[in-house]
Amino acid sequence: MRGQLQNDMSQFEPFTLPSCFAQTVPLNAAIRFIAVDVETAAYDVASICQIGLAVVGFDDTITTHSAYVDPQVTFAAGNTRLHGIDAGTVHGAPPFYEILPDLRDIMEAHPLVQHSRFDEKAFDAACAHADLPVLKSDWSDSVAIARKAWPELRGNGGHGLGHLKQVLGLQFRHHDAGEDARAAAQVVLAAERVMGRKIGLLNATRQLAFDF
Repeated sequence: MRGQLQNDMSQFEPFTLPSCFAQTVPLNAAIRFIAVDVETAAYDVASICQIGLAVVGFDDTITTHSAYVDPQVTFAAGNTRLHGIDAGTVHGAPPFYEILPDLRDIMEAHPLVQHSRFDEKAFDAACAHADLPVLKSDWSDSVAIARKAWPELRGNGGHGLGHLKQVLGLQFRHHDAGEDARAAAQVVLAAERVMGRKIGLLNATRQLAFDF
């Protein structure tokens, strides 16, 4: 099935991200899944100020892209302390409503992974705030995947990215959207190795992108 899927996907044009992601080469159409992470400017989850995408190919390679977003709200001091992003950082960045139309095609065409449900909620809230339709995407939670792969961590440090970074020896800068997206993708791939099988994720048409 995987070989046939790769052959089918090779017929499609490569994807191009919005220019704010500073993409240097087109994305290969043969994408297994995309891990997504966002940072927010304030306590309102709609206030997305950075988007990170970790694009995972059928050969398990990970290509990471990130972009700043103008949240068009005042930054909360606590949020800035967490991720280091402030009004100066996003000066000149596009607002969410300008980015989403070009992101929609790629995000709706492939399975999406998030570490906890926060990122899906943020996208839904930002869409509602901008009076745009929510993404017709199927989201999977890498926290749930990690719980299946490492049940012994429940009550023993948990399955947050900070603890998994130590347990799995991951190298990333926490609370940077691109880095956290890549870490979520690495958690999925590591879980597959531990469990000895591919995790079945669905795309927006409810078709398996890859098998158990």
